[in-house]
Amino acid sequence: MSDITIKITDREGVVHEVQAPTDMAMNVMELVKAYELAPEGTIGICGGMAMCASCQCYVKSDHTLPEMTPDEDAMLAEAFYVKDNSRLGCQIQLTDDLEGLEIELAPES
Repeated sequence: MSDITIKITDREGVVHEVQAPTDMAMNVMELVKAYELAPEGTIGICGGMAMCASCQCYVKSDHTLPEMTPDEDAMLAEAFYVKDNSRLGCQIQLTDDLEGLEIELAPES
């Protein structure tokens, strides 16, 4: 089993350093839900289909992430509180090269 450490700032500004498995095909949104870092029903509403932006987060570290898909780009174009470093957590797969990733959950829209 391979775990990486990720820092997630929740919507109240609290920083959580969590262990994330890279061998379970999980994404950042699922990790946030697993650690209950957002109230139930406020994140991952669409089930990770890039259709709701409830898992929008701001990437605060200098990690290189996979290129944004057209679906993710279109969803962020319609979302609230979008910044230059916005991504959908459901579209960020947990991989070994994300060790030390730092994200902040966007406010609820």
